[in-house]
Amino acid sequence: MPNQLFDSLISGDRLALAKAITLIESQNPAHQKQADELVQKALKFGKASLRIGITGVPGVGKSTFIDSFGSWLVTEKQRKVCVLAIDPSSQKNHGSILGDKTRMEELSMMENVFIRPSPTSGNLGGIARKTRETILLCEAAGYDITLVETVGVGQSEYVADSVVDCLMLLLLPNAGDELQGIKRGIMELADLVILNKADITEKPILNQAISDVTNAIHFLPNKFQGWNPAVLKNALGNKDDASKIWEQIEEFISFQKSKGFFEEKRIAQKTEWLNEAIKEKLETSFFNDSQIKEAIKNSMKVWINGEQSLDEIATQLIAGWRNK
Repeated sequence: MPNQLFDSLISGDRLALAKAITLIESQNPAHQKQADELVQKALKFGKASLRIGITGVPGVGKSTFIDSFGSWLVTEKQRKVCVLAIDPSSQKNHGSILGDKTRMEELSMMENVFIRPSPTSGNLGGIARKTRETILLCEAAGYDITLVETVGVGQSEYVADSVVDCLMLLLLPNAGDELQGIKRGIMELADLVILNKADITEKPILNQAISDVTNAIHFLPNKFQGWNPAVLKNALGNKDDASKIWEQIEEFISFQKSKGFFEEKRIAQKTEWLNEAIKEKLETSFFNDSQIKEAIKNSMKVWINGEQSLDEIATQLIAGWRNK
């Protein structure tokens, strides 16, 4: 099945791509084996895309920005665009609304576009559990630009930076306080800052916001030595704004490549990916062990009664598992 599905996927079959991503996201052990085969094939296929992250607080207009900017990329730059829209999952029933695609009306109708809403499934950091693998499949399918729309919950978006080449932070120019609750952590990660919804903002307020954010960025340490993130505006459907944003992205990627930062970051991302895979395997193996389950149950009594510290209990449980 993976061979046939992969062949259909690389031939441009969007349904095959959707099925492959569903397989990747499945937690069924049989599906996971097939998913691993697909990922290996995608890695060997060796296609790459420009990976762009779009982050910002809920309500800043990430989905509508992607609809407008993505449409511009398809029509003006003749690019094939893949959008991975990450949606928060319920902590109670693990369900997600997955409504971002409904706000991408123009983009979703285009031929050279693939939009995939994915739930976080409890994953922290603004991305879904299998975002990295999904990007690989989309690249194998021929999409040369991948837009990753993060959950948008503030400082926890740091993980999103570990899967993209350029992280764009969207802000509202008329939000009241200058940085609208966006804390230093995410500001330091931004490679480009966009003041969105400029079309519904008075010009003096917009100019003041650009000045405020630009000044704030100068007080932060450089993410890449020699690069100061630009602060640009974006009005919905404005081609000039889209063009300037794209020029800035291209300039940033050229800067990264000229300094060797681009390849360094890609290697660092693969290292983190490997570490995450190891952690996931270890965690699954540990908590699915029947003897460990029983030992944890027994340890709860000791913990509740205050007879041992958490550190002691955890150390004993892990030691018992390792000795097995």
